[in-house]
Amino acid sequence: MDHYPDIEIYLAEADRERLDAWLGERLDAPPLAPAGRGKWRTRGRCQGDCVPVLLVEKAADGFASLWFDSPATPWADDRACAREAADALGCEVRCSLGGWQPGDDPDRFWRVRPGQEGEVFHWPDSGQ
Repeated sequence: MDHYPDIEIYLAEADRERLDAWLGERLDAPPLAPAGRGKWRTRGRCQGDCVPVLLVEKAADGFASLWFDSPATPWADDRACAREAADALGCEVRCSLGGWQPGDDPDRFWRVRPGQEGEVFHWPDSGQ
């Protein structure tokens, strides 16, 4: 299975304690460390490869952006990561539908809630 070159998801709640626990479990990452106003960084590992992680609070409509800057993650794509994150973090998670190509609708996103499979919606148009 091919992996995306990077993974980005959006979290309704960025509880750093829960994030640190999840990132530690999944990527053997140390706790997130301050990296500027509203930004946090850490570096995890997956199958021997370094996985830089960046959390940006309030990146889009009050959601935090969580970015894994590596193709070496435990998830094949953003949706797989979003599903796991929603359950592990107990919050709504959003992500793009996939790699963007010219002609694609850039506002179509995938929304996952704990214990619920995702749905396609337009963001920011649909809001809630």
